[in-house]
Amino acid sequence: MAKLKQLNRISDTVWEIPTSYKEGMRVPARIYSTEKLLQEMDEAVLDQISNVATLPGITKYAMCMPDGHFGYGFPIGGVAAMDVDQGGVISPGGIGFDINCGMRLVVTNLTYDDVKPHLKELVDKLYKRIPAGVGSKGFVKLSRSQFRDVVEQGAQWCVRNGYGWEQDLEVSEEGGRLKGADASKISDKAVDRGINQIGTLGSGNHYLEVQVAKPENIFDEELAKALGITIPNQVVIMFHCGSRGFGHQVATDYLQTFLKVMESKYGIKILDRELACAPFNSPEGQDYFSAMQCGINMSFANRQVILHRIREVFSDVFNRSPEQLGMNMIYDVAHNTAKLEEHVIDGTARSLLVHRKGATRAFAPNMTDLSPRYQGVGQPIIIGGSMETGSYMLMGVPSGEQTFFSTAHGSGRTMSRRKARKSWRAKQLQEEMAQRGIYIRSVSNAGLAEEAGGAYKNIDEVIAAAEQAGLSKRVVRLTPIGNIKG
Repeated sequence: MAKLKQLNRISDTVWEIPTSYKEGMRVPARIYSTEKLLQEMDEAVLDQISNVATLPGITKYAMCMPDGHFGYGFPIGGVAAMDVDQGGVISPGGIGFDINCGMRLVVTNLTYDDVKPHLKELVDKLYKRIPAGVGSKGFVKLSRSQFRDVVEQGAQWCVRNGYGWEQDLEVSEEGGRLKGADASKISDKAVDRGINQIGTLGSGNHYLEVQVAKPENIFDEELAKALGITIPNQVVIMFHCGSRGFGHQVATDYLQTFLKVMESKYGIKILDRELACAPFNSPEGQDYFSAMQCGINMSFANRQVILHRIREVFSDVFNRSPEQLGMNMIYDVAHNTAKLEEHVIDGTARSLLVHRKGATRAFAPNMTDLSPRYQGVGQPIIIGGSMETGSYMLMGVPSGEQTFFSTAHGSGRTMSRRKARKSWRAKQLQEEMAQRGIYIRSVSNAGLAEEAGGAYKNIDEVIAAAEQAGLSKRVVRLTPIGNIKG
């Protein structure tokens, strides 16, 4: 990275961009990364995160996580907290178009030896039962009125209607529902785009994966057991998806609104129109906040219905009920959100709107809003790697306070999708993965090539950087054996 010399090295994993780097920066920007990972980041990450540092109300630092790469407005991996009592803004570019793109992790009491003979049947049935790809439609048929209920009630609506267990809500971020959602703030077009997409994976980097927790990959046995990893070579299921076209439309609608009022009504000038914003306490800011929470709830509902289908498939293949198979959730974590949280700044508690764009909340033990189940140990953090490598479960730690208790959300791309399609052939990739014991089904060859492991940073290096920086703690590394790609 040519601009590396312009950064101040705070530690081996913290790099600071001073306010002198760019006119208008209200606070410094910080990148949490090893030097090696920093060199692999897009040059544009520095420009984007320093642009974020110019936004009204930003507190302490604009921050980028170890998996950071170029995004829309904010870099993916960007974190920024806005003081809502000091003119702090809300920005769709700091949340993302796929609102609450997130992760869910589910355990079983099956081992790799139990699953291996049935792996192909299992993945094929999951692929058939859980629609994936662009334009895919789910099996839950809703009226427009019912869909508006779903986006206000989230996963709670699903559980009440037979698509899950009450304890699923207890181990979901926010209990699977943000109560400030207001369906009157979403457009008819957003409803059109989302109404048939509950229970679908989508495309891009969204996936469903069958994984194994190998004994040699457990870093903290006591914590792993507290989370549900209790037997050698235990099989778990992880999946990654969001609010689909619904969240995209919500973001699009309000970006247009903000571009119209931002400067003319509120006198806010920005360096990049992709950072279009409005004061959080303005009518437009409040309307978007309510609509954005609908997007978060739609995504919680989407993942809840997908879990319901996963339980059905496992029950069908192994001729036992999901309860008998021990198919309990460890956690559901959200990426791409903005949430009102109280954080202590220079000894004073302040109400901050924390934007996390491609970043994971990582609360430490005994923090407010943690599930009672995890009060004593901290928040589980689910980090997806590439389909060829592995994924992680981490825990929040007290030293995460430095990033408003935020950490990475994945391994982070190092290569554009276009370049990846030119670099790998899907058929060959599929065969190579099969030789390594990973059976994969994909809707599209192009989509498969785009997600080749070589297009991403080394997940082990990203996780090590996050741990070294004090953002989160490793618990277990999970190895893929079966995968569905959109």
